[in-house]
Amino acid sequence: MNDLHIQNLTSRLTLLDLLFSARPSTAGQLQRIPGVVVGALALVLCLLAATPAMAQAAVAGAAPGKGEVGEVLKGADVTPDNLVDALAPPDAAPLTRGLRIERDRPAGGSAAKRTAVSLLITFLTNSSTLTTPSRQQLDTLAAALKDDRLLARKFTIEGHADPRGNERANLVLSQQRAESVRQYLVNTHGVTADRLFPVGKGSAELMNNDDVTAPENRRVTIVTRPDGQ
Repeated sequence: MNDLHIQNLTSRLTLLDLLFSARPSTAGQLQRIPGVVVGALALVLCLLAATPAMAQAAVAGAAPGKGEVGEVLKGADVTPDNLVDALAPPDAAPLTRGLRIERDRPAGGSAAKRTAVSLLITFLTNSSTLTTPSRQQLDTLAAALKDDRLLARKFTIEGHADPRGNERANLVLSQQRAESVRQYLVNTHGVTADRLFPVGKGSAELMNNDDVTAPENRRVTIVTRPDGQ
C-alpha cells in the first residue's frame, strides 16, 4: 500500500467520523444522517479502499509465470548449455562435471513449476516437414538431451499453433509436427524413442495473446517429465 492510498483511506475514515458525529444546529436541533444511510456509505467507502489492492492482486494472479510455458530460446541463445540449464530439474547434478547450478526452490512446500523450454521450430506451410534452420536447432537440442544431467530424463514434445485456420485442423497439424520433431531426434541422433512423448496442443496455449500471429505461438515446447513418468 503506497502513501497516496494511505492518505485516501485516512480521508475516507475522517469522513465516516464526521458522518457518525452529531452536531447541534443553530436552532438546537441535531443534524444526523440516518443509520441505514451511514452504514451503506461505510460499506461503499470500505470497498473503494480495498479496490486498488484487489486489482493489483488480480493482475498479479493473471500474469502467466515464465516457467509455465517455458523460456523461448532464439538464434544464438540456442546452445546445448542453455538448453540443459533450462531443462535440468533443480536437483539435477552432472555425473562427471564439478560444477552444479543451484536453483531457487519454492517456499512453503508448494509445487514447483514445470521445467520447460520453447524453440521456434518452423515447418513448411501447412505441413509437418522441418525446415533447415529447424533441423539445426534440433541438432543442438539432441546434444543437450545427451548431457549427463538429462540423460536419464524423459520429455514431452508439445506442438503449438496460432489460432488461424480450423481449430481441429490446427490440433492435428500440431500433433504431426510434434511427432516430426520426435522422429528427427530419434532417427538422426539416436535419442531413445521411449524418452520422447509428442503431444499436439493446437492453439490452446498461446504465448502471445496480443499478436496471435506472432512466431512464438507457432512453437515447439520441450517439457521435462517428472520422475517415473
